[in-house]
Amino acid sequence: MRTTVKLTAAVAAAAALTLGLSACSAPSDTSTSSSSKKGKDADSAAKLVVAASPTPHGDILNFVRDNLAAKAGLKLEVKEFNDYVLPNTATQNGEVDANFFQHKPYLDDFNKKNKTDIVPVVNVEIEPLGLYSKKGKKVADLGSGSTIAVPNDATNEGRALKLLADNGVIKLKDGVGAAAKLSDVADDKGVKFTELEAAQIPSRLDDVDAAVINGNFAISAKLSPAKDAIALEKAEGNPYANFLAVKKGNEKDPRIEKLAKLLNSDEVKKFITEKFSNGAVIPAFGPVAS
Repeated sequence: MRTTVKLTAAVAAAAALTLGLSACSAPSDTSTSSSSKKGKDADSAAKLVVAASPTPHGDILNFVRDNLAAKAGLKLEVKEFNDYVLPNTATQNGEVDANFFQHKPYLDDFNKKNKTDIVPVVNVEIEPLGLYSKKGKKVADLGSGSTIAVPNDATNEGRALKLLADNGVIKLKDGVGAAAKLSDVADDKGVKFTELEAAQIPSRLDDVDAAVINGNFAISAKLSPAKDAIALEKAEGNPYANFLAVKKGNEKDPRIEKLAKLLNSDEVKKFITEKFSNGAVIPAFGPVAS
């Protein structure tokens, strides 16, 4: 029988919420956001404010701001958030112009649940999901009685379960892939699941036998996917590329078009490849698949 332990990490989540709210409530910069000026009517000289997770999204945007934006005639401001909700709500309500932190399955799920209309603009990079452990050196060390932490949001949890199934830790029902839910686990092989907010999992790695950690949070926790992960998601054919996103109707904002071009430039490709040489982040340029 599968055993599921549900943890909320309330204090940490509250801290993240406070940080996010303070980040998106700056008085004057966002009041002139182009979210109130749609498409090509937006002021191309106005500052573009983009919400992002600190690593690697903030790192990439800061590189663009410091090295490429001025030459392209773009005034770029980066606001960093430490959760997966506030960047979208701030984009929807116009407190920021765009965001860069998520993949398509997550955005589709978010839009459906929150009745928002945020759309992707251009793919930038992929962060392979990894399985990490401080108590075992290989997947075979996990078995009956092992506790494994997985992200508690629908898309990343399904992705985590697929990674575990692909590596023989569990078995999913026939035909179930990355959209898997805990109820789709056909054989848990005695493994116990601990559901946590994705951002909190690295800090709880000592408390479990293993944990599935998103690439950006692995980086922040000083984990090297290439060296430290006992199982790593394949990048080839991966549908989880992270992209620049805006509220629907703002895709043709000239500032967004400039940023999209810069994010898919040779300079950014070189920056990603060199800064994240541990394989934690891989360039994945181009249009977002529907």
